Amino acid sequence: MIEAIARSAPRPHREGRASDLRRHQRVKVSMLGRYMLSDRREYPCQTVDMSPGGVRLTCAVLGELEERVVLYLEQIGRIEGTIARLLPGGFAVRLIATPRKRDKIASQLTWLANRDSLGLPEGRTHERLTPHVTAIVLRLESGREVAARIIDISMSGVALSTATTPPLGVSVMVGRTPGRVVRYFEGGIGVQFMLPISPDLFHEGLTL
Repeated sequence: MIEAIARSAPRPHREGRASDLRRHQRVKVSMLGRYMLSDRREYPCQTVDMSPGGVRLTCAVLGELEERVVLYLEQIGRIEGTIARLLPGGFAVRLIATPRKRDKIASQLTWLANRDSLGLPEGRTHERLTPHVTAIVLRLESGREVAARIIDISMSGVALSTATTPPLGVSVMVGRTPGRVVRYFEGGIGVQFMLPISPDLFHEGLTL
């Protein structure tokens, strides 16, 4: 399918970047997510690289070749496919998607690939909510604990009100949940979780 798209007539210039992406190798992109195998159990994962036709995952539980997989990736959403290759520490998925969905994935991958170099803001594609209990303890790499307040939370991360500003990229514990600092804003920080919260646990009564 990707080759067929690449051989098609040129699209208007505004779509050129997405078309270029479909003709090239997978984009190295790290996104947290979850996947469901045929046993209907969910497991956490992280992407290594991705194209509109496939994605390589790091994960603990491997499936079987040609086994159907349902994925939920932050900033991409729900996608389906089959296991194409088993790899050390994970597997590669051949995506099953309509041409329109592939176009959408290509555009999103183009944005992700250029986000850092262009200084674009981090996308927020997950639903966000404010839990009933907002007081939380933030533990830094040094072991120091500081008070923080949850502004809002998604399955992939949390915005915290705190006077402490750890360096970007460092690991922290938000309550009992590990994450890393990914952005600053006035009066607080944004933390991305190491593993996303399961959808069945994501509600206003959750505790980290």
